[in-house]
Amino acid sequence: MIPWLELDTPFPDVSEALTDDDGAAGLLAAGADLSPRRLLDAYRHGIFPWFSEGQPILWWSTDPRMVLHTQQFEISTSLRKTLRKVHRSTRTDHRWQIRFDFAFDQVMRECAAPRRDGPGTWISDEIVTGYRALHRLGYAHSSEVWLDDKLVGGAYGVSIGHMFYGESMFARVSDGSKIALAYLVHFLRLHGVKMIDCQQETQHLASLGAAPIARTEFIAHLRQAIAQPQIHDWRPPVLFTD
Repeated sequence: MIPWLELDTPFPDVSEALTDDDGAAGLLAAGADLSPRRLLDAYRHGIFPWFSEGQPILWWSTDPRMVLHTQQFEISTSLRKTLRKVHRSTRTDHRWQIRFDFAFDQVMRECAAPRRDGPGTWISDEIVTGYRALHRLGYAHSSEVWLDDKLVGGAYGVSIGHMFYGESMFARVSDGSKIALAYLVHFLRLHGVKMIDCQQETQHLASLGAAPIARTEFIAHLRQAIAQPQIHDWRPPVLFTD
């Protein structure tokens, strides 16, 4: 029902992805590899890999597409209090630190680790290797929360032009992933990034302000965003002023 990609086979048009009537809605193709060239080509066309250990590489383009407009990121009252505490600490006792790209590999491994409510995620060694290569090329980035020199929260994704594609988050303390996301969203907002691709709809993402849009709308925005200059200065912003 879906095409098999050899190493030199181009992606089919995203309009050819399976629909609800076909099952596995959004599934577009299988095969190929996770080389930087293939991954960047996928993201530039609104396609992402998602597969479990033991499966071939599966490529998806969901419709509708879950996205977070950076201006619509919702910070709850409790999270805002936590962010103020973190901000004060980064200026005084330094128990809390926000870092970007300091421990990208570790963030990916933490995202892949078993969760309290279930097994590990879909982030296999093959996925880690592929995105590590993107990180070395300056396309994949991590937002990290450190407490007493321990990594306690983080998020990572892919940045092309003024488009950011969120991949996964983790938390080892309360709100750890939300803190990382808050700093990431603020950074992207400061650099003119208007949308974060969240790929698939979840209740957790919806609680943070994400919402589904039609794939055609997503692709139209993506084409404009990736044509913008690449962001190179990845340093955490000051989230709250004193």
